Amino acid sequence: MLELSPAAQAVINAAVEAGGGYGRATPVLHARLAAALRAAADQLGYGDGSGDPIINEYELLAIADELEAQ
Repeated sequence: MLELSPAAQAVINAAVEAGGGYGRATPVLHARLAAALRAAADQLGYGDGSGDPIINEYELLAIADELEAQ
């Protein structure tokens, strides 16, 4: 497996640690995290064509808080 960038490794580490530190980074975990990051990037981007972000970083963090509370 290729060495990950520090940013990508930080995402993997956060996901593994959020699970109690159990388990390991697998291709399935990588794919799920990549999909989540792409969805977040799409929301932060200018995908609606207006030139304005759909959400901002604080709203993105609120979504993370919402998911963690489940």
